[in-house]
Amino acid sequence: MTALDAQTPTTMTPRWNEQGLIPAVAQDHETGEVLMVAWMNAESLALTLSQRQAIYWSRSRQALWRKGETSGSTQELIDIKLDCDGDTLLLQVQQNGTGACHTGRRTCFFYSCVDDMWQLTEDQ
Repeated sequence: MTALDAQTPTTMTPRWNEQGLIPAVAQDHETGEVLMVAWMNAESLALTLSQRQAIYWSRSRQALWRKGETSGSTQELIDIKLDCDGDTLLLQVQQNGTGACHTGRRTCFFYSCVDDMWQLTEDQ
């Protein structure tokens, strides 16, 4: 056992923020591409784990958000991890449909900082 192993707890629970939420990063399980970032509460996390489908918490609607419910672009849960501080989730998913972004793109990350301006660069 290393010194690091001795300092690392063997169990951890999610550390929810003041609103009872935790950020959740959705990543393509095959490519490693980051698809989106959303929020989860205890209920959405429990449902995601039991149904093996990504279910988030919509802060704007204050309601559960079943990914793909209206768009058909669902996320099948392959694996889920909690980071070392317990304050961020990493969901490895199988992205189904056109993409993870509400714009219809595969990923929500399609702006790059070019000359101090955020520019659309998804095709580059």
